[in-house]
Amino acid sequence: MASNTEQLLSDNEIKKRTIISFLFFSFFIIACFAFWIWVRNQPKDNGTPLPLRTVLNSNEVVFSTLFANNHLAKTYPASAASPRVRVNGDAGMDDFDTAHWKLQLVRNAGDTLYITLDDIKSLPKTEVVFDFKCIEGWSQVTHWGGVKFSDFAKKYKLEWQSFLGYTGLSTPDNKYYVGIDSKSMLHPQTILCYEMNGKPLPMNQGYPLRLIIPVKYGVKHLKRIGTIFFSKQRPPDYWFERGYDYYAGL
Repeated sequence: MASNTEQLLSDNEIKKRTIISFLFFSFFIIACFAFWIWVRNQPKDNGTPLPLRTVLNSNEVVFSTLFANNHLAKTYPASAASPRVRVNGDAGMDDFDTAHWKLQLVRNAGDTLYITLDDIKSLPKTEVVFDFKCIEGWSQVTHWGGVKFSDFAKKYKLEWQSFLGYTGLSTPDNKYYVGIDSKSMLHPQTILCYEMNGKPLPMNQGYPLRLIIPVKYGVKHLKRIGTIFFSKQRPPDYWFERGYDYYAGL
């Protein structure tokens, strides 16, 4: 008799716990759905609900505080690089006259330098082979060559401008543009790139000059640089305006 009673109590306990678990799970799903609706109905900041944008901005503060020049992206031998490099987007890649391209370097209002590709190639060359990461979820080991932005900054006396806080870059047609924190721009692996796999950049990879910045996701690696300028505030950023993270750090 005792054994039957214990079995009966055990079965009742299982049913009770099952009902409690089901109710708890149902409440959790309803609460999550209600929270999602609440977030969607909040005011938006550049396409992102304000609570989510606040979290993204907080993440930027944390990661930028921890950022250091000696924290390098993992590198690989050139033999590990893919011979067929994926293209991460084509915004700003409209046809343009390559023969008349010059980089517009805006040091201050009314102080713009026009720099040729040969001017840039006259600086010490740096190569970097790293795992290029795209926000679409893919990555690929790629091989790039160019000039360290920190060397470029020294050549054109940009020490003061570089420490304003932000650097802005845009394509010649201004259809794609990014803003990047100056610490990341001055990182030793950040280059103004004119080669891919030891050859001139293909047109769809940003010929004649693009940014390679291994400490950032691919959205910040602007192809076909037309203009570089500096700012105390965040410059406009193409994907930030469409709801993505501004910092985009790795």
